[in-house]
Amino acid sequence: MPTRTQSTRQQITRPSPSKRETGQTHNVDSVVARLKRLGTKKTRDAMARYAIPSDNAFGVSVGKIRDTGKQLGRNHDLAQALWDTGWYEARMLAAFVDDPAQVTPAQMDRWCRDFDNWAITDTICFHLFDKTPHAFAKVKAWSNRRNEFERRAAFALLASLGVHDKTASDESFAKCLPLIERAATDERNFVKKGVSWALRVIGRRSNDLNRSAVALSKRLCASEEPAARWVGRDALKELTSPAVVRRLKN
Repeated sequence: MPTRTQSTRQQITRPSPSKRETGQTHNVDSVVARLKRLGTKKTRDAMARYAIPSDNAFGVSVGKIRDTGKQLGRNHDLAQALWDTGWYEARMLAAFVDDPAQVTPAQMDRWCRDFDNWAITDTICFHLFDKTPHAFAKVKAWSNRRNEFERRAAFALLASLGVHDKTASDESFAKCLPLIERAATDERNFVKKGVSWALRVIGRRSNDLNRSAVALSKRLCASEEPAARWVGRDALKELTSPAVVRRLKN
Protein backbone atom coordinates (compact mmCIF):
# COMPACT_ATOMS: atom_id res chain seq x y z
CA MET A 1 0.00 0.00 0.00
CA PRO A 2 1.30 3.50 -0.80
CA THR A 3 2.93 5.15 2.19
CA ARG A 4 0.83 8.28 1.86
CA THR A 5 -2.45 6.53 2.57
CA GLN A 6 -2.13 7.01 6.33
CA SER A 7 -1.89 10.77 5.91
CA THR A 8 -5.22 10.87 4.11
CA ARG A 9 -7.33 9.42 6.91
CA GLN A 10 -9.61 12.38 7.16
CA GLN A 11 -13.29 13.15 6.88
CA ILE A 12 -14.14 14.75 3.54
CA THR A 13 -17.28 16.88 3.74
CA ARG A 14 -19.09 18.23 0.71
CA PRO A 15 -19.90 21.95 0.59
CA SER A 16 -23.51 23.10 0.42
CA PRO A 17 -25.82 21.36 -2.09
CA SER A 18 -25.74 24.46 -4.30
CA LYS A 19 -22.14 23.61 -5.14
CA ARG A 20 -22.40 19.81 -5.10
CA GLU A 21 -24.78 17.20 -6.41
CA THR A 22 -25.57 15.99 -2.88
CA GLY A 23 -24.82 16.99 0.71
CA GLN A 24 -23.45 13.61 1.78
CA THR A 25 -20.20 13.16 3.63
CA HIS A 26 -17.56 10.79 2.28
CA ASN A 27 -14.54 9.39 4.07
CA VAL A 28 -11.64 8.83 1.71
CA ASP A 29 -10.81 5.52 3.37
CA SER A 30 -14.33 4.23 2.76
CA VAL A 31 -14.11 5.21 -0.91
CA VAL A 32 -10.75 3.46 -1.29
CA ALA A 33 -12.17 0.40 0.46
CA ARG A 34 -15.06 0.47 -2.00
CA LEU A 35 -12.65 0.53 -4.92
CA LYS A 36 -10.74 -2.37 -3.42
CA ARG A 37 -13.93 -4.44 -3.24
CA LEU A 38 -14.61 -3.71 -6.92
CA GLY A 39 -11.18 -4.93 -7.98
CA THR A 40 -10.51 -8.29 -9.59
CA LYS A 41 -7.29 -10.22 -10.10
CA LYS A 42 -8.16 -10.71 -13.77
CA THR A 43 -8.37 -6.95 -14.39
CA ARG A 44 -5.22 -6.30 -12.37
CA ASP A 45 -3.25 -8.94 -14.23
CA ALA A 46 -4.44 -7.52 -17.56
CA MET A 47 -3.00 -4.09 -16.79
CA ALA A 48 0.50 -5.22 -17.72
CA ARG A 49 -0.63 -5.92 -21.29
CA TYR A 50 -1.49 -2.24 -21.61
CA ALA A 51 1.73 -0.96 -20.03
CA ILE A 52 -0.05 0.16 -16.86
CA PRO A 53 1.83 -0.48 -13.58
CA SER A 54 -0.22 -2.60 -11.18
CA ASP A 55 1.88 -2.34 -8.01
CA ASN A 56 -0.52 0.19 -6.48
CA ALA A 57 -3.70 -1.02 -8.14
CA PHE A 58 -6.75 -3.08 -7.18
CA GLY A 59 -7.82 -4.08 -10.69
CA VAL A 60 -10.98 -2.02 -11.23
CA SER A 61 -12.28 -1.41 -14.74
CA VAL A 62 -12.60 2.15 -16.02
CA GLY A 63 -16.35 1.64 -16.40
CA LYS A 64 -16.74 0.82 -12.71
CA ILE A 65 -14.55 3.76 -11.74
CA ARG A 66 -16.68 6.09 -13.87
CA ASP A 67 -19.89 4.70 -12.35
CA THR A 68 -18.47 5.25 -8.86
CA GLY A 69 -17.68 8.84 -9.79
CA LYS A 70 -21.25 9.43 -10.92
CA GLN A 71 -22.57 8.05 -7.65
CA LEU A 72 -20.26 10.19 -5.54
CA GLY A 73 -20.81 13.43 -7.45
CA ARG A 74 -18.43 16.37 -7.69
CA ASN A 75 -16.25 16.95 -4.64
CA HIS A 76 -12.99 18.87 -4.97
CA ASP A 77 -11.73 18.02 -1.50
CA LEU A 78 -12.42 14.33 -1.94
CA ALA A 79 -10.56 14.39 -5.27
CA GLN A 80 -7.50 15.87 -3.58
CA ALA A 81 -7.55 13.20 -0.89
CA LEU A 82 -8.05 10.42 -3.42
CA TRP A 83 -5.07 11.64 -5.43
CA ASP A 84 -2.85 11.75 -2.38
CA THR A 85 -3.49 8.08 -1.57
CA GLY A 86 -1.36 7.11 -4.55
CA TRP A 87 -3.66 4.24 -5.54
CA TYR A 88 -4.15 3.92 -9.30
CA GLU A 89 -7.94 3.61 -9.16
CA ALA A 90 -8.24 6.42 -6.60
CA ARG A 91 -6.35 8.74 -8.93
CA MET A 92 -8.48 7.67 -11.87
CA LEU A 93 -11.60 8.35 -9.80
CA ALA A 94 -10.30 11.83 -8.95
CA ALA A 95 -10.76 12.77 -12.62
CA PHE A 96 -14.48 12.08 -12.36
CA VAL A 97 -15.21 13.67 -8.98
CA ASP A 98 -13.06 16.81 -9.03
CA ASP A 99 -14.66 20.14 -9.93
CA PRO A 100 -12.89 21.75 -12.93
CA ALA A 101 -13.91 25.19 -11.70
CA GLN A 102 -11.87 24.67 -8.53
CA VAL A 103 -8.79 23.18 -10.18
CA THR A 104 -5.85 25.60 -9.94
CA PRO A 105 -2.73 25.87 -12.12
CA ALA A 106 -0.67 24.77 -9.10
CA GLN A 107 -2.78 21.62 -8.70
CA MET A 108 -2.37 20.83 -12.40
CA ASP A 109 1.40 21.12 -12.12
CA ARG A 110 1.50 19.03 -8.96
CA TRP A 111 -0.57 16.22 -10.43
CA CYS A 112 1.35 16.38 -13.70
CA ARG A 113 4.59 15.73 -11.81
CA ASP A 114 2.96 12.60 -10.36
CA PHE A 115 1.96 11.16 -13.76
CA ASP A 116 3.65 7.79 -14.14
CA ASN A 117 1.63 6.00 -16.82
CA TRP A 118 -0.35 6.87 -19.92
CA ALA A 119 -3.75 5.84 -18.51
CA ILE A 120 -3.65 8.26 -15.57
CA THR A 121 -2.20 10.99 -17.79
CA ASP A 122 -4.84 10.68 -20.48
CA THR A 123 -7.78 10.23 -18.12
CA ILE A 124 -6.97 13.31 -16.05
CA CYS A 125 -6.40 15.41 -19.16
CA PHE A 126 -9.43 14.09 -21.06
CA HIS A 127 -11.99 14.19 -18.24
CA LEU A 128 -10.79 17.05 -16.02
CA PHE A 129 -7.91 19.31 -17.02
CA ASP A 130 -9.27 20.19 -20.47
CA LYS A 131 -12.34 21.70 -18.80
CA THR A 132 -10.29 24.25 -16.85
CA PRO A 133 -9.47 27.77 -18.10
CA HIS A 134 -5.75 27.00 -17.67
CA ALA A 135 -5.57 24.22 -20.24
CA PHE A 136 -3.92 25.95 -23.21
CA ALA A 137 -1.31 27.55 -20.96
CA LYS A 138 -0.40 24.13 -19.58
CA VAL A 139 -0.08 22.65 -23.06
CA LYS A 140 2.64 25.17 -23.82
CA ALA A 141 4.36 24.82 -20.44
CA TRP A 142 4.33 21.02 -20.31
CA SER A 143 5.50 20.58 -23.90
CA ASN A 144 8.99 21.45 -22.63
CA ARG A 145 8.98 18.96 -19.76
CA ARG A 146 11.68 16.27 -19.75
CA ASN A 147 9.75 13.48 -18.04
CA GLU A 148 8.03 11.19 -20.55
CA PHE A 149 4.55 11.33 -19.05
CA GLU A 150 4.70 15.01 -18.14
CA ARG A 151 5.52 15.77 -21.76
CA ARG A 152 2.85 13.40 -22.99
CA ALA A 153 0.41 15.31 -20.80
CA ALA A 154 0.92 18.42 -22.94
CA PHE A 155 -0.26 16.64 -26.06
CA ALA A 156 -2.90 14.49 -24.37
CA LEU A 157 -4.33 17.76 -23.05
CA LEU A 158 -4.10 19.40 -26.48
CA ALA A 159 -5.88 16.44 -28.08
CA SER A 160 -8.55 16.56 -25.36
CA LEU A 161 -9.13 20.25 -26.03
CA GLY A 162 -9.41 19.48 -29.72
CA VAL A 163 -12.14 16.95 -29.02
CA HIS A 164 -14.10 18.81 -26.34
CA ASP A 165 -13.60 22.57 -26.71
CA LYS A 166 -16.08 23.52 -29.41
CA THR A 167 -15.65 27.27 -28.83
CA ALA A 168 -11.86 27.53 -29.18
CA SER A 169 -10.71 29.29 -32.34
CA ASP A 170 -8.66 27.73 -35.12
CA GLU A 171 -5.93 30.19 -34.20
CA SER A 172 -5.68 28.73 -30.70
CA PHE A 173 -4.85 25.33 -32.16
CA ALA A 174 -2.71 26.67 -35.01
CA LYS A 175 -0.44 28.27 -32.40
CA CYS A 176 0.17 24.81 -30.97
CA LEU A 177 1.39 23.26 -34.22
CA PRO A 178 5.01 24.45 -33.64
CA LEU A 179 4.92 22.68 -30.27
CA ILE A 180 3.91 19.50 -32.07
CA GLU A 181 6.64 19.90 -34.67
CA ARG A 182 9.29 20.40 -32.00
CA ALA A 183 8.20 17.42 -29.92
CA ALA A 184 7.77 15.10 -32.89
CA THR A 185 11.46 14.19 -32.73
CA ASP A 186 11.05 12.67 -29.25
CA GLU A 187 11.65 8.94 -29.64
CA ARG A 188 9.87 7.94 -26.44
CA ASN A 189 6.85 5.81 -27.22
CA PHE A 190 4.22 7.60 -25.17
CA VAL A 191 5.41 11.04 -26.20
CA LYS A 192 5.36 10.40 -29.94
CA LYS A 193 1.96 8.71 -29.69
CA GLY A 194 0.62 11.71 -27.79
CA VAL A 195 2.07 14.08 -30.38
CA SER A 196 0.42 12.15 -33.20
CA TRP A 197 -2.88 12.09 -31.33
CA ALA A 198 -2.86 15.87 -30.93
CA LEU A 199 -1.90 16.46 -34.57
CA ARG A 200 -4.65 14.17 -35.85
CA VAL A 201 -7.33 15.74 -33.65
CA ILE A 202 -6.35 19.28 -34.68
CA GLY A 203 -6.42 18.30 -38.34
CA ARG A 204 -9.98 17.07 -38.01
CA ARG A 205 -11.39 20.30 -36.58
CA SER A 206 -11.71 22.40 -39.75
CA ASN A 207 -10.59 22.66 -43.36
CA ASP A 208 -8.02 25.33 -42.54
CA LEU A 209 -6.52 23.33 -39.69
CA ASN A 210 -6.58 20.21 -41.83
CA ARG A 211 -4.48 21.93 -44.49
CA SER A 212 -2.00 23.13 -41.88
CA ALA A 213 -1.86 19.74 -40.18
CA VAL A 214 -1.38 17.92 -43.49
CA ALA A 215 1.43 20.29 -44.46
CA LEU A 216 3.11 19.67 -41.10
CA SER A 217 2.65 15.92 -41.46
CA LYS A 218 4.36 15.99 -44.85
CA ARG A 219 7.30 17.94 -43.41
CA LEU A 220 7.62 15.39 -40.65
CA CYS A 221 7.52 12.54 -43.17
CA ALA A 222 10.57 14.07 -44.84
CA SER A 223 12.48 14.47 -41.57
CA GLU A 224 15.78 12.77 -40.86
CA GLU A 225 14.45 11.85 -37.40
CA PRO A 226 12.75 8.42 -37.21
CA ALA A 227 10.24 9.54 -34.57
CA ALA A 228 9.20 12.55 -36.65
CA ARG A 229 8.73 10.38 -39.72
CA TRP A 230 6.56 7.99 -37.70
CA VAL A 231 4.37 10.84 -36.41
CA GLY A 232 4.10 12.31 -39.91
CA ARG A 233 3.03 9.04 -41.52
CA ASP A 234 0.62 8.20 -38.70
CA ALA A 235 -1.12 11.57 -38.92
CA LEU A 236 -1.05 11.89 -42.69
CA LYS A 237 -2.77 8.55 -43.19
CA GLU A 238 -5.77 9.67 -41.14
CA LEU A 239 -5.91 13.33 -42.16
CA THR A 240 -6.04 12.51 -45.87
CA SER A 241 -8.40 9.55 -45.49
CA PRO A 242 -11.73 9.59 -47.35
CA ALA A 243 -13.62 9.60 -44.04
CA VAL A 244 -11.94 12.78 -42.78
CA VAL A 245 -12.12 14.52 -46.17
CA ARG A 246 -15.84 13.69 -46.40
CA ARG A 247 -16.49 14.86 -42.85
CA LEU A 248 -14.78 18.21 -43.41
CA LYS A 249 -16.57 18.72 -46.71
CA ASN A 250 -19.93 18.22 -45.00
